[in-house]
Amino acid sequence: MNIGFIGLGNMGAPMAANLATAGHTVTGYDMATPAPEGVTMADDAASAARGADVVITMLPNGTILQSVAADIIPAMTPGAVLLDCSTVDVDSARAVAAMAADHGCKALDAPVSGGIGGASAGTLTFMVGGPDDALATAMPLFDVMGGRTVHCGPAGNGQAAKICNNMILGATMAVTCEAFALADKLGLDRQAMYDVVSTSSGQSWSLTTYCPAPGVGPQSPADNGYKPGFAAELMLKDLGLALQAAEAVDAPTPVGTEALHQYTVFVEQEDGRGKDFSALLPRLAGRGRN
Repeated sequence: MNIGFIGLGNMGAPMAANLATAGHTVTGYDMATPAPEGVTMADDAASAARGADVVITMLPNGTILQSVAADIIPAMTPGAVLLDCSTVDVDSARAVAAMAADHGCKALDAPVSGGIGGASAGTLTFMVGGPDDALATAMPLFDVMGGRTVHCGPAGNGQAAKICNNMILGATMAVTCEAFALADKLGLDRQAMYDVVSTSSGQSWSLTTYCPAPGVGPQSPADNGYKPGFAAELMLKDLGLALQAAEAVDAPTPVGTEALHQYTVFVEQEDGRGKDFSALLPRLAGRGRN
């Protein structure tokens, strides 16, 4: 297929490169980053979208997504698919879908899980909202970029699934870090704690796959000085989106709200910006109860 790819940052660049390696013709655009291997760069976003069968976007937030969509959709071929892989608010995803439909195009919101490693390895999970026919068009691309694709329903539901997932992730990572800090103060060896909890009722992905304690469990950012695989400020963004959505539909989220508070303090008032979201552990381990 002819692919336009807009947003070639830490996630977008390896995704685009994988598509090019798989034999697709990829034309990219990004305001800052160089061309990934196999990708031809356009002078602007509309040029990258013109003539493409599928236009993929990977952008920082809903405001930027809507602005880019307004620029590229008029340049897209009727019937082409706008495949947004950003993590944005549900309302922005649905607004872009409506914008695309008005111009005779199709849209999918397909945020991802799996981080930079998954983007490079082509093992991302895609949570997809949008129509069946658009999904069928994009499915060969999902197969190249990811390991699993879940169709979550109509436009906006991919974003809904992502923010619900990441609210769980933020809360479980925060309490996992609290538990390791508590174990330290109780004199419980971290490896012993891991060995028990990883095979008991307290186990979670945050512990067994992405353990925040260095030297314990599989390799994770904790073993690399908490260099981000998933930055704390991105977790803060996703928790904010989840709580924004919860407020809009009057859903109670007391634990999610506390996780948002913890990451707000860590990122905005302490030294969490630029660190992995699991770096809550050394923050907690070095302080008392108050």
